[in-house]
Amino acid sequence: MQIKNYPLADVVEITPRVFADERGAFLETFSAKEYAGIGITHNFMQDNLSVSKKDVLRGLHFQKPPFAQAKIVSVVVGKAQDVVVDIRRGSPTYGQYATCILEAEKRNQLFVPVGFAHGFVALEEGTIFTYKCSNYYNKESEGGLLWNDPALGIDWGIENPLVSEKDEVLPTLAEFESPF
Repeated sequence: MQIKNYPLADVVEITPRVFADERGAFLETFSAKEYAGIGITHNFMQDNLSVSKKDVLRGLHFQKPPFAQAKIVSVVVGKAQDVVVDIRRGSPTYGQYATCILEAEKRNQLFVPVGFAHGFVALEEGTIFTYKCSNYYNKESEGGLLWNDPALGIDWGIENPLVSEKDEVLPTLAEFESPF
Protein backbone atom coordinates (compact mmCIF):
# COMPACT_ATOMS: atom_id res chain seq x y z
CA MET A 1 0.00 0.00 0.00
CA GLN A 2 1.02 3.59 -0.56
CA ILE A 3 0.93 6.11 2.28
CA LYS A 4 0.60 9.88 1.98
CA ASN A 5 1.00 11.98 5.14
CA TYR A 6 -0.73 15.33 5.44
CA PRO A 7 0.46 18.51 7.19
CA LEU A 8 -2.19 17.87 9.86
CA ALA A 9 -0.68 15.43 12.35
CA ASP A 10 -1.90 11.83 12.06
CA VAL A 11 -4.05 12.40 8.93
CA VAL A 12 -3.01 9.73 6.43
CA GLU A 13 -4.15 8.79 2.92
CA ILE A 14 -3.88 5.09 2.19
CA THR A 15 -3.97 3.62 -1.29
CA PRO A 16 -4.13 -0.16 -1.14
CA ARG A 17 -2.47 -2.43 -3.64
CA VAL A 18 -4.99 -3.60 -6.25
CA PHE A 19 -4.55 -6.92 -8.03
CA ALA A 20 -6.32 -6.60 -11.38
CA ASP A 21 -6.65 -8.87 -14.38
CA GLU A 22 -9.19 -9.55 -17.15
CA ARG A 23 -11.68 -10.88 -14.57
CA GLY A 24 -11.71 -7.75 -12.41
CA ALA A 25 -9.81 -6.78 -9.27
CA PHE A 26 -9.04 -7.77 -5.68
CA LEU A 27 -7.74 -5.70 -2.78
CA GLU A 28 -7.58 -5.73 0.99
CA THR A 29 -9.67 -2.84 2.26
CA PHE A 30 -8.47 -3.26 5.85
CA SER A 31 -5.84 -5.30 7.69
CA ALA A 32 -5.27 -4.55 11.38
CA LYS A 33 -1.70 -5.83 11.07
CA GLU A 34 -0.86 -3.64 8.05
CA TYR A 35 -2.54 -0.54 9.51
CA ALA A 36 -0.75 -1.01 12.86
CA GLY A 37 2.48 -0.80 10.87
CA ILE A 38 1.61 2.80 9.95
CA GLY A 39 0.40 3.73 13.43
CA ILE A 40 -3.34 3.07 13.10
CA THR A 41 -4.04 0.76 16.03
CA HIS A 42 -7.67 1.55 16.82
CA ASN A 43 -10.22 -1.15 17.49
CA PHE A 44 -12.81 -0.40 14.80
CA MET A 45 -16.35 -1.19 15.94
CA GLN A 46 -18.86 0.12 13.45
CA ASP A 47 -19.11 0.52 9.68
CA ASN A 48 -21.40 3.13 8.11
CA LEU A 49 -22.40 3.82 4.52
CA SER A 50 -24.06 6.83 2.89
CA VAL A 51 -25.38 7.30 -0.63
CA SER A 52 -25.39 10.84 -1.99
CA LYS A 53 -26.56 12.71 -5.03
CA LYS A 54 -24.02 14.85 -6.85
CA ASP A 55 -23.26 18.10 -4.95
CA VAL A 56 -24.56 16.81 -1.59
CA LEU A 57 -22.36 18.14 1.20
CA ARG A 58 -22.30 16.29 4.52
CA GLY A 59 -20.45 17.83 7.46
CA LEU A 60 -18.52 18.98 9.24
CA HIS A 61 -19.24 16.35 11.92
CA PHE A 62 -17.58 14.62 14.86
CA GLN A 63 -18.49 12.67 18.00
CA LYS A 64 -17.57 14.18 21.39
CA PRO A 65 -15.83 12.14 24.09
CA PRO A 66 -16.46 9.60 25.47
CA PHE A 67 -17.87 8.53 22.09
CA ALA A 68 -15.17 10.23 19.98
CA GLN A 69 -14.34 8.34 16.80
CA ALA A 70 -11.35 7.84 14.57
CA LYS A 71 -12.47 6.90 11.05
CA ILE A 72 -11.17 5.31 7.90
CA VAL A 73 -13.26 6.72 5.07
CA SER A 74 -13.48 5.75 1.41
CA VAL A 75 -15.71 5.82 -1.65
CA VAL A 76 -16.89 2.54 -3.19
CA VAL A 77 -18.91 4.13 -6.03
CA GLY A 78 -18.25 7.57 -7.48
CA LYS A 79 -15.99 10.34 -6.21
CA ALA A 80 -15.98 12.77 -3.27
CA GLN A 81 -13.91 15.61 -1.94
CA ASP A 82 -13.19 14.77 1.67
CA VAL A 83 -12.37 17.45 4.26
CA VAL A 84 -10.93 17.18 7.77
CA VAL A 85 -10.52 20.07 10.23
CA ASP A 86 -8.21 19.89 13.25
CA ILE A 87 -10.25 20.75 16.37
CA ARG A 88 -7.73 19.60 18.99
CA ARG A 89 -7.11 22.39 21.52
CA GLY A 90 -3.42 23.18 21.75
CA SER A 91 -2.64 21.62 18.37
CA PRO A 92 -0.30 23.75 16.23
CA THR A 93 -2.72 23.14 13.33
CA TYR A 94 -5.96 23.89 15.26
CA GLY A 95 -8.59 25.26 12.86
CA GLN A 96 -6.66 24.20 9.76
CA TYR A 97 -8.05 21.77 7.22
CA ALA A 98 -6.91 19.26 4.64
CA THR A 99 -8.72 17.87 1.61
CA CYS A 100 -8.44 14.61 -0.28
CA ILE A 101 -10.23 13.40 -3.39
CA LEU A 102 -11.52 9.90 -2.66
CA GLU A 103 -12.26 7.87 -5.78
CA ALA A 104 -13.84 4.46 -6.22
CA GLU A 105 -11.53 3.78 -9.15
CA LYS A 106 -8.42 4.60 -7.12
CA ARG A 107 -9.73 2.78 -3.96
CA ASN A 108 -7.93 5.27 -1.71
CA GLN A 109 -8.88 5.85 1.92
CA LEU A 110 -8.35 8.64 4.43
CA PHE A 111 -7.64 8.08 8.10
CA VAL A 112 -9.41 10.73 10.21
CA PRO A 113 -8.03 10.79 13.77
CA VAL A 114 -10.00 11.56 16.92
CA GLY A 115 -10.20 15.34 17.34
CA PHE A 116 -11.04 16.18 13.74
CA ALA A 117 -14.29 17.40 12.24
CA HIS A 118 -15.07 15.57 9.01
CA GLY A 119 -17.17 16.22 5.94
CA PHE A 120 -17.37 15.54 2.24
CA VAL A 121 -19.08 16.65 -0.94
CA ALA A 122 -20.20 14.09 -3.55
CA LEU A 123 -18.67 14.91 -6.92
CA GLU A 124 -20.64 12.28 -8.86
CA GLU A 125 -24.25 11.12 -8.83
CA GLY A 126 -24.87 8.12 -6.54
CA THR A 127 -21.59 8.40 -4.65
CA ILE A 128 -21.38 5.66 -2.01
CA PHE A 129 -19.22 6.67 0.94
CA THR A 130 -18.08 4.29 3.69
CA TYR A 131 -16.88 4.97 7.22
CA LYS A 132 -15.05 2.49 9.46
CA CYS A 133 -15.43 3.93 13.00
CA SER A 134 -13.48 3.26 16.20
CA ASN A 135 -16.47 3.89 18.45
CA TYR A 136 -20.22 3.51 18.34
CA TYR A 137 -22.43 6.39 17.24
CA ASN A 138 -24.11 8.25 20.10
CA LYS A 139 -26.74 10.90 19.28
CA GLU A 140 -26.05 12.95 22.43
CA SER A 141 -22.36 13.16 21.45
CA GLU A 142 -22.93 14.68 18.00
CA GLY A 143 -20.96 17.80 17.23
CA GLY A 144 -20.09 19.87 14.23
CA LEU A 145 -18.78 23.02 12.62
CA LEU A 146 -20.42 25.20 9.99
CA TRP A 147 -19.32 23.92 6.58
CA ASN A 148 -18.97 27.42 5.05
CA ASP A 149 -17.40 29.25 8.01
CA PRO A 150 -15.32 32.07 6.45
CA ALA A 151 -12.70 31.61 9.20
CA LEU A 152 -12.05 28.08 7.92
CA GLY A 153 -12.06 29.17 4.26
CA ILE A 154 -12.69 25.68 2.89
CA ASP A 155 -12.87 25.48 -0.90
CA TRP A 156 -15.43 22.73 -1.43
CA GLY A 157 -15.03 22.95 -5.21
CA ILE A 158 -18.72 23.61 -5.91
CA GLU A 159 -20.92 26.70 -5.69
CA ASN A 160 -24.34 25.50 -4.51
CA PRO A 161 -24.12 22.32 -2.45
CA LEU A 162 -27.16 20.48 -1.11
CA VAL A 163 -26.80 20.76 2.67
CA SER A 164 -29.10 19.50 5.41
CA GLU A 165 -30.95 22.00 7.60
CA LYS A 166 -29.04 20.60 10.58
CA ASP A 167 -25.67 21.30 8.93
CA GLU A 168 -26.68 24.89 8.04
CA VAL A 169 -26.94 25.89 11.72
CA LEU A 170 -23.76 24.39 13.17
CA PRO A 171 -21.43 26.78 15.05
CA THR A 172 -18.52 28.64 13.48
CA LEU A 173 -14.98 28.05 14.73
CA ALA A 174 -15.20 31.31 16.73
CA GLU A 175 -18.40 30.12 18.46
CA PHE A 176 -17.04 26.64 19.08
CA GLU A 177 -15.52 25.26 22.28
CA SER A 178 -13.59 22.11 21.48
CA PRO A 179 -14.12 19.04 23.67
CA PHE A 180 -10.72 17.66 22.53
